[in-house]
Formats: sequence, C-alpha cells, structure tokens
Amino acid sequence: MKKMLMLASVASMIEQFNMSNIELLQSMGYQVDVACNFKKGNTFSADVSNIFWNKLITLNVRPFQIDFDRDVFNISADFKALREVNRLMKENQYDFVHCHSPIGGVVARIIAHRYNVKVIYTAHGFHFFAGAPLKNWLIYYPIEKHYSKFTDILITINHEDYNRANKKFYAKKVDYVPGVGIDTVKFSANIFTDVQRGSFRKSLGVPEDSVLLLSVGELNENKNHEIVLKALGKIKQINPVLSSKVYYTVAGVGIRKDFLQNLCTKFGIESNVKLLGFRSDVLKLYKSADIFVMPSHREGLSVALMEAMASGLPCVVSRIRGNTDLIDENGGRFFDSNNVDECMEAIQCFSSITSEQRESLGFYNQSKIKLYDKGIIVALMKKIYAEVDNPIPIDL
Repeated sequence: MKKMLMLASVASMIEQFNMSNIELLQSMGYQVDVACNFKKGNTFSADVSNIFWNKLITLNVRPFQIDFDRDVFNISADFKALREVNRLMKENQYDFVHCHSPIGGVVARIIAHRYNVKVIYTAHGFHFFAGAPLKNWLIYYPIEKHYSKFTDILITINHEDYNRANKKFYAKKVDYVPGVGIDTVKFSANIFTDVQRGSFRKSLGVPEDSVLLLSVGELNENKNHEIVLKALGKIKQINPVLSSKVYYTVAGVGIRKDFLQNLCTKFGIESNVKLLGFRSDVLKLYKSADIFVMPSHREGLSVALMEAMASGLPCVVSRIRGNTDLIDENGGRFFDSNNVDECMEAIQCFSSITSEQRESLGFYNQSKIKLYDKGIIVALMKKIYAEVDNPIPIDL
C-alpha cells in the first residue's frame, strides 16, 4: 500500500485544514500517517486533542506525537523534533510528505531530503509579507527561501505569496490553491427562524435588537482583538447611543484572555463584550451575528472569514494579504490593523446602516465565496497529489 506522511507543528492545523486532504489521499489508495504535537501549542484544549487522536485512529490514520515547539528559537526542541521525525521517516518508506507550518515545514524537508522522499509544502501565509516587521523578513524569509530548494511542490494560498514564491524561490513547482475550501452549502443554509435566532442571541447575553459583531480566532497578539475593543471604547465616548446597541462576541481561546478582559473593564464595555472561549457551534454564531470582524495583523487565507462570507455576513477586516483576496467594497470595509480610528469608523458605518443593507452586502459575499467551495479545492489538491504520485501529466 502506498504511504504518505502528513506533518505539521500542531494537531489543530491538521484538524482545521487537512481532514479533507486525508480523506482524499485515502480514496487515492494511501495509508496516511499524521505527525504533529498533540500535547502543546494547539488552538483547542487537551481534551479535544485526545478526542482528535482517537478520531484519527477510527479513520485508520496512524497518529504520531512529535514534540514540536512553536517558538522558532527553542533550539533544543527543534533538534528533538528532528530526531523524532528522522526516526519516523527511517522506519517507514513514505512515498511523499505533505508538511505545514514554518517549523514543521523545515524539519520535514530536512529529513525528507536525507531519505530522498518527495515533499509538498503548504505555506498557510508566509510570516514575511508587505508591511511585515523587519525581523520577520530577517528570520523567516531566508529560511523559507533556502528550504524551498528541498521542495517538490510549494503550495501558496494567496496571490501575494504565490507571486513572491514563483519569482524568488527555488521549489521545483509553485502552485496556487485558494485555501482549504469550505462547505458553502452548509454555511449558506438558513438554520434559524427569527424566534430561534433571538433565543440563541439571548443565550449569549445579547439583546435581540442589538447589532452583534463576531470574531472567530485564537486570543493572541496576531489576531489583534484589542483594536476592536479600543474602537468600541471610542464609540462609547463619542456616540453612547450607538455604543449601547453594539455587542461584540469572540469565539476562541488563548493567552490574552485576561488582557482583553482588562481592556473591556478599562473602557467600560465589559457588559457588551462576550469572550466565549472554544465553541463547537460556530455555524450558529455566524447565523446569530450581524457583522463579522477580522482585525488580524497577518493571515494566509482565513477560513473563519470564508465561513462568515458563506454565512451571508458583511465583513469589517484589516487591510492585509489574504483579506484583500477575499473581500472588496461590495461586501465589506477595510481598516489599517494599527489604526483604531479606521477600525472605529468601519464598525460605526456598518452598525449604523439598516439590516436590509447589511443583508445585501452579505448576499454579495455569499455569492463570491462560492469560488472557494471545498469541492473546487479538493479537485485542485487531487491534481497535485496525482502529480507527485505520477509525474506523467494525467487528465483528471
């Protein structure tokens, strides 16, 4: 039986971005092994990680614990991961490796090169990009460029990364695949009656006649939820009537929870902000919201943003690579991720228009995102996997 290794630094990257790839590979006759850190660094809890481990086993996927650390400067952890992946690669004759994340990508390519194993590497948004901090360019750019020499196919998920990799890097081939795809039918479905929607909002502590903003993402510095809180604090100062009607919910866990809660207290908006933690009902959250907010400093091509678009939400987003691939002025508003006033103005604008106007913007997003449907992405990935499996061009 053909064998391949799916590798990432953390298990949550496999769960969030690669389950459809695993299903596809199995349908193509591959035994799939998964190697990542199930114990540390994930965007879900230890309990959920254990459930995911067992789920993989039930799917006839072999999971392997690799002690990756997300800190690129933790050299001892990097060498430990190298030894662990080396042992795994030595014991298994893999046909190819599909790797993800900067550290996982480097480790996988070093070891795969040693054993002459083909490599697909998906860059889920390079850490260097237009407007990125200088340190990102000094650290990540030379590393990614160097190890592109050991890459048979480099997959990029937004246009900026594709253009840069295609012109500057050494991979045998650079492909553009617009993200991991989403089930547009699932997210476009109307799951609530008006009464059910009102009841669900009430369960969140959100009045039915309010304007509900929603963000979905880890509570970390990059996701930049604090700029939304600062913007809401300013709205309260200059427009208290509007402020009383605007609520903000955030689905996600992370190390900045206490920091964000303290900001809410500082700005006097704690009653209108709900940090929801990990949620398994994001579809209901999208359908209960009026506006989606994506304030990140950096994204590759956000799944949450695509889901929000498919759910029919207008979107207020930071003006960054990835977001600009998805959103235009017909369905959203942009702001500088470091400019509180721009964020405030965008939120005020969409909070002040009628619900019918917001629905029109959301309908446009819903139509546009059909180009990113899971079925389209699976077809592209099937072609890439077939190319690695059989270098002779075939018609799929």
